Amino acid sequence: MIESRCGILCGECSFQEQTGCAGCLQIQKPFWGDSCPVKSCCEEKEHTHCGQCGDFPCALLNQFAYDEKQGDGGKRIEQCKLWKEIEA
Repeated sequence: MIESRCGILCGECSFQEQTGCAGCLQIQKPFWGDSCPVKSCCEEKEHTHCGQCGDFPCALLNQFAYDEKQGDGGKRIEQCKLWKEIEA
């Protein structure tokens, strides 16, 4: 059910098919670079996704979610909230 650390729905990502990305739960390194700070943060805190964190939504996640070029207007934050509710 959970597809990513930050709340992106990998099945809706146009890069998934283009790059063969299996999603950050399944890969060591993202296709776009050496690391993803959100993925690293979640893994260091031993969370499956950002919604499990006591600092959610943190400045880092907000920066990604509301980035002018690559953000999604907070959609990923709402997805993490849904995942958290399902787990409760």
